[in-house]
Amino acid sequence: MARVCQITGKKTKSGFNVSHANNKTKRTFAPNIQKKRFFLSEENRWVTLKLSAKAIKTISSKGLAAVLEKASALGYLKKY
Repeated sequence: MARVCQITGKKTKSGFNVSHANNKTKRTFAPNIQKKRFFLSEENRWVTLKLSAKAIKTISSKGLAAVLEKASALGYLKKY
């Protein structure tokens, strides 16, 4: 399962663990991705999305229809 948010487009990033002696080893920073079901009242159906925690907060404040419209315009949403 790819860790990519369908609304914001957040992906896994890479970086370093840095020790006290300034030794660096590679690591990854994974986004907080959750599978969440929403009811899309305009189409009278349930939609399952893989979202970051930030995207869930955005949907709760702006509404699902507005967020889906903007995400598909930006090209983040391929299929819901």
